[in-house]
Amino acid sequence: MASSERIFVQAIRRYCAQHGIAVDVRAGGWLIAMRRGEMRRFAFGYDIGLNSAIAHRLANDKSATAEALALEGVPCIPHHLFLNPKLGKNVVGDAWREAMLRLLPDNPQGVVVKPNEGTSGRSVFRVATEAELDHAVGEVFSMSAGLVISPYVAIEEEVRVVLLDDVPLAVYSKQRGLDWRHNLDAGAQPVLLEDGEARAACVKLAIDAADAIGIAFASIDVIRVDGAWRVLEINSGVMMEALGKLHPELVQATYDAALDRVFGEQR
Repeated sequence: MASSERIFVQAIRRYCAQHGIAVDVRAGGWLIAMRRGEMRRFAFGYDIGLNSAIAHRLANDKSATAEALALEGVPCIPHHLFLNPKLGKNVVGDAWREAMLRLLPDNPQGVVVKPNEGTSGRSVFRVATEAELDHAVGEVFSMSAGLVISPYVAIEEEVRVVLLDDVPLAVYSKQRGLDWRHNLDAGAQPVLLEDGEARAACVKLAIDAADAIGIAFASIDVIRVDGAWRVLEINSGVMMEALGKLHPELVQATYDAALDRVFGEQR
């Protein structure tokens, strides 16, 4: 097993070795083919294929997630969608920049600009002025077909809940360092959340969010703002690289449970 492989890939290799499943890792670990007899299953990126196509697409689209959660009355951070003007005037229209600018006076603490799809805090900007907004929009549109703008909020705590069929398999907070973001790739540290009122509230909210879009296996980020918990985003691909360095047994057990579902195993 190559030590440079992602923890996700290592976990799949271990599971397959223990269950007599042939595994073929391709594309630098981003495509994994698993075969047992006539059964073939794939993992792609951090997705092991348990979610429906529509649930996967909703979770990967920040704007669509926020809209779907709002429809079900699940507290969440709004994400306003703006399409790249390179898609054409017939698709985007003429007033997209004016609509963006109107969000600034409505949010005196600033707004957050980020790609509509994507993870790990890349190309995420906090802006408060027209010049900062133009710079952020230009950066995001240079590599994305769409962006979202959300109000900047002072996050008191951020928690990630990994769910499988409404069962919490891992619940941990993200303790940020010097960066204003709580992204693990930006230096935040995962800390397991002990049983208690906060954990119960986060798990309940995560289950409500998962049920709202019909997703089976996901990691759901919830944040506490002004003492109240809200959903920030839902991730269809379950990435636990940072957690796996500190709690490898928990991460392996989480992926094992999901893979049991993939291969029809009973626990």
